[in-house]
Amino acid sequence: MILNVSGRCDIVAFYSDWFMKRYYEGYVDVRNPFYNKNVSRIYFKDVSAILFCTKNPLPIIDRLSEIDKPILFHVTITPYKSDIEPNVISKAKIIEGIKKISQIIGKENIYVRYDPILLNDKYTIDYHLKAFDKLCSLLDGYVNHIIVSFIDYYKNVRNNMRYLKLRDFNESDYEQIAINFVKSASKHNITVQTCCEEHNLIEYGFIKQDCLSHELVYKLTGQTKFKKWKERPCNCIEMVDIGVYNCCNHFCRYCYANFDEKQVIANIKKHNDNSSMLIGNISNNDNIKIRNN
Repeated sequence: MILNVSGRCDIVAFYSDWFMKRYYEGYVDVRNPFYNKNVSRIYFKDVSAILFCTKNPLPIIDRLSEIDKPILFHVTITPYKSDIEPNVISKAKIIEGIKKISQIIGKENIYVRYDPILLNDKYTIDYHLKAFDKLCSLLDGYVNHIIVSFIDYYKNVRNNMRYLKLRDFNESDYEQIAINFVKSASKHNITVQTCCEEHNLIEYGFIKQDCLSHELVYKLTGQTKFKKWKERPCNCIEMVDIGVYNCCNHFCRYCYANFDEKQVIANIKKHNDNSSMLIGNISNNDNIKIRNN
């Protein structure tokens, strides 16, 4: 089992203490987001590797040495200001965190996500080209791969159009981004790719690779038993997400996992560092099943 920590919430940024308590307890409980009474109990002894997905890796860096599992990181860093990302820490601090992680787990095991790209009157093509070029320069020698995605019109995006003021992409936009991103990345021995995007941009020099490939996980774990992620149109390995929707305090205007701000605030209040689950607690009516794959 590959544990995803987490695509539903930035556990690393806001709940690292809880995660480490669960790690030492030896298990974590995850409520099914669609069937509320169903709970999966995951024992860390059944976990082959952990993928940390975060916009702020700083809270867990000093504790990575305590985790006796192969570790991967996807760190998202975008060029937006507080109008789009109200509670994200400074990009300089994130980059310093990336450098530290790279030195701990190896640059082949940390991917940076420039994710998502959006366009409006402020965040123009030229803005992104300059920001990406600078990012590649700062990451030189610390990462091998950058994953790019383009904004999707999730519910939260539609709700926040007054902030985002988006304009649609055209073919020229994709071409300019792709050609210039490849040029910037190549100067610093970095590859650039998409994953699960309609426009994969390989005709412009993007590599075709999964964001969690079977080859990478085999190198980390020596195991080949992992299944393809059926819910996604790619060949990525299936992961088990231990997060909860609507509990991330970053409040990014484009986020797919936060789509009800009142619920986010309510869920944050329900968090208990001593609970076996991220938000709330186990109840007598819950149906708990052990998940080991």
